[in-house]
Amino acid sequence: VEPALQPYPGKFNEELLSGLDFLLAEMGKRNMKAIIFLSNNWEWSGGFLQYLNWNGKLADSVMIRKLSWDEMRDHISEFYTCGSCTQQYQKQLMLIIKRKNLITKKRYIDDPAIMAWEIANEPRPMRPASVIAYKEWISKTAATIKQIDKNHLVTIGSEGELGSETIEVFESIHSNKNIDYATIHIWPKNWEWFKDTAIAKDFGNLTLNTLNYIDKHVTVLNKLNKPLVLEEFGLPRDGVSFAPGTSTKWRDEYYHIIFTKLFASMQHNGVIEGCNFWCFSGIGRPSGKQLLWEKGDDILGDPPVEEQGLNSVFDNDSSTWKVIKSFTEKINRKNKIAQTN
Repeated sequence: VEPALQPYPGKFNEELLSGLDFLLAEMGKRNMKAIIFLSNNWEWSGGFLQYLNWNGKLADSVMIRKLSWDEMRDHISEFYTCGSCTQQYQKQLMLIIKRKNLITKKRYIDDPAIMAWEIANEPRPMRPASVIAYKEWISKTAATIKQIDKNHLVTIGSEGELGSETIEVFESIHSNKNIDYATIHIWPKNWEWFKDTAIAKDFGNLTLNTLNYIDKHVTVLNKLNKPLVLEEFGLPRDGVSFAPGTSTKWRDEYYHIIFTKLFASMQHNGVIEGCNFWCFSGIGRPSGKQLLWEKGDDILGDPPVEEQGLNSVFDNDSSTWKVIKSFTEKINRKNKIAQTN
């Protein structure tokens, strides 16, 4: 994704930081809340691999090509033991968290438009041998954030068991006193819960897998007595089409099932306290020239390494918005009654 916040080691793009100021100011006017993630496990925004590259752990020739899954695991797992890499990550962390908004004049640590800091997008140990270093890095990072900012929540950004090597690792990292709530992500396509384009045929299986995955993490969070947010979940359009205007029948049903799970938890004081469908693309549209993002294309919610429009909810997806609106209204009514009582 271009432009980059940090194009070179220690050099930050002030124009983008001013853009973040503007975004938070506008969100504050609308009583919206931001969760700001501070790096990325994956290569599409630079993330951990870029730190490794800057510190001589990953050659330029390797950085610019598409890595195999095993190569990705081998390289990213090195981040947690690369002292200069984690120091550069911490420098960016400090820059963001200690920033003062040039528009509102509020320090970020005092800004109610920010709900939480997220250590990274989907940080994984990547290899079992890296689990200890991974845990130590998360613990140290969470403690650093809390030392600077006691006003906001801290979360890891985890996908859950599938991003933690084991459910025991997931439980361990979220038992840390500086981690306020847990997240999971649910990706039926990436995790091969349906075959090829057979969403309709395999819908029962992918739904069962989804509910089982949620329940497994609910059990952990009940034990830890911490909230759980279904932070990312998505499903392609019917037949895995990428084109706006094509059918979203199965996606709508999938959203309905997950929203029902959330609402039931909220009604019974369960640990699931929020969810984010992925992803909102609004008035943006795929270029139609190629499947993957290229500079100059609209920036959608789909990352550039995936087909543009793959999980996007566009402004004209009326049936999907009907499902979202119905549950938003139910939750708002419930919250209003609770406040009245």
